[in-house]
Amino acid sequence: MDLLFHVGNAGSGRILAGLARACARRGTRFAVFFTHDGVQLLDAPEVRDAVAAAARAAVCEHSWQRYRGDAACPVELASQTLNSELAGEAARVVSL
Repeated sequence: MDLLFHVGNAGSGRILAGLARACARRGTRFAVFFTHDGVQLLDAPEVRDAVAAAARAAVCEHSWQRYRGDAACPVELASQTLNSELAGEAARVVSL
């Protein structure tokens, strides 16, 4: 994996979408892990569309439940263990 975007801030949607689209254009393999209030970004169609090109997109299940309740999750529900695994596999980690 070339990049992991670790998304923990609901204000970083435009940045994430732009970076994810740039990765897709360049053929850069990337993953995205959403946590804390960053999970709210998955409400935005622009973000969902941009991260669709990710090799893996996951969300912290506890954060999802805290901020989104029982809403259907558009990406993989996972634990912080997966977050650690993705960080270990990535050549670079970008925290948003």
